[in-house]
Amino acid sequence: MRETVHVNLADRSYNIEIGTGLLAQSGAFIAPLLKRPRAAVITDENVAKLHLEALKSGLSANGVDAQTLILPAGESTKSWAHLQECVEWLLEQKIERDDVIIAFGGGVIGDLVGFAASILRRGVRFVQIPTSLLAQVDSSVGGKTAINSVRGKNLIGAFYQPQLVLADVELLGTLTQRDFLAGYGEVSKYGLLGDAAFFEWLEVNGPDLAAGNVEKRIYAVKRSCEMKAEIVGEDETEQGVRALLNLGHTFCHALEAATGYSDRLLHGEGVAIGCALAFETSMRLGLCSQEAPSRVREHLRAMGQKVDLADIAGDLPDADTLVALMGQDKKVKDGKIAFIMARDIGDAFVTREVDLDVVRSVLSDALALRS
Repeated sequence: MRETVHVNLADRSYNIEIGTGLLAQSGAFIAPLLKRPRAAVITDENVAKLHLEALKSGLSANGVDAQTLILPAGESTKSWAHLQECVEWLLEQKIERDDVIIAFGGGVIGDLVGFAASILRRGVRFVQIPTSLLAQVDSSVGGKTAINSVRGKNLIGAFYQPQLVLADVELLGTLTQRDFLAGYGEVSKYGLLGDAAFFEWLEVNGPDLAAGNVEKRIYAVKRSCEMKAEIVGEDETEQGVRALLNLGHTFCHALEAATGYSDRLLHGEGVAIGCALAFETSMRLGLCSQEAPSRVREHLRAMGQKVDLADIAGDLPDADTLVALMGQDKKVKDGKIAFIMARDIGDAFVTREVDLDVVRSVLSDALALRS
């Protein structure tokens, strides 16, 4: 079973292939992109143990030889040091502009390898093979590539589109429950920002999706990618409507910084908490009904998601410090923080006119529940 979503960006257009058995067919998809039968694969230790041999077998079935670099797993890999390691290794492999680099992993590998591809020889083509739910529905699509700075997340990067995305949902079966649910935070985000019917579908089908139903997983990945592809096609470099995809992220990035980009808080968990906080803030600003944030929290809680600041282990800074961390977000313009607020489920909008005292109040109340 396979679905295809097209990302329409003129001469930078590409397909997202979603289904089962795509790793075994990887050579059939990638060989037509190659001028010579070799590719460079960059992955992490966890993915390599589980899936690297299957990928190499899929590539070799079509005569593609794969050289492999295996990096440490975790958010800390999105760093200057590992970017340099990737680029120097690719140069050592004599990767040319007409070759293809394969980013094989979750969002960390996709972001890092995509950025390395964008700067190597002023741009080498690359393919995304995302192995996590979060990467399949979000980070592998749309061309955002980056590493982190000590001053904030994803502050060093480029918009650089892949040639192809292969989202094999069978790989999701090897995720831990926590990692799968972190990805689900991004899936639910799509319904919340622009498709109330999809959110309603998730309220009914989310448990089956989490339990492993393949057809429902394919549909959830497809619908998420369709929504992202439509927005990216309209606004590739986030000058306008693409910012909607950051629903929950302004809160999320501040919380990630506050927890040191550690496994105390996975990105998708931060997105889920951020969406709940965004809807709570919207309600307090009089933008949406009281029922909307309650419904958001009820569904995320029913799915076993982190929803509250109380769900984050360890200490957190006070509300003023969290707001200051928001001020380091890459979307800040003229000193004003961009927020994605909501009029209702499925009706989000971008604004820089949010009363920060209300944000502080929401965060203060959420922090008080931790004690």
